Amino acid sequence: MKQPRAWQKMLSGRRLDLLDPTPVDIEIEDIAHGLAFVARWNGQTLGDYAYSVAEHSLLVERLYTRLNPSAPAKWKLAALLHDAPEYVIGDMISPVKSAVGPGYDELDKRLCAAIHIRFGLPATIPAQVKKQIKNADRISAWMEAVRIAGFTEAEANRFFGKPDTAMMEGLAILLRPPMEARADYTARHHELLSEMG
Repeated sequence: MKQPRAWQKMLSGRRLDLLDPTPVDIEIEDIAHGLAFVARWNGQTLGDYAYSVAEHSLLVERLYTRLNPSAPAKWKLAALLHDAPEYVIGDMISPVKSAVGPGYDELDKRLCAAIHIRFGLPATIPAQVKKQIKNADRISAWMEAVRIAGFTEAEANRFFGKPDTAMMEGLAILLRPPMEARADYTARHHELLSEMG
């Protein structure tokens, strides 16, 4: 019996094996492009453009930096890359992830490890840093829920926790063409890599 195809051909020409991803098959341009075209909230958001995972990742990195001003560049990069596997597996909302079960989580972990190694991070991020990134991710989700996904503040507080409003001050939810989000994501990635030296 013929084995089903488990690899994805990337625009860079790389062929990424989803079951056994290797760092050499990962390029930031592929990640940025894919994330710029993946819609958060299954596209159920206000505006003329979908709110992309690339845009969300930029916001999470900003929030992480605000929450942890002395964090080294490598952990800021980890925050930027926190949803990077979604460039090939898409953004599943939490209820779907629960229904799919542990298989999705394992796939996500394998891809995450390969992505981290490719960009000079440890395969597994320390638990404390992961928790800090998750905190920034929850604040971002709260902002998105209230500002573009139709949630009341009470609903968002129930699902994501009530955030410190000072952390959100001056931050906007940007709804813009994917190419702009892609360019900013790539640029921020390069900035953080150069800071890591």
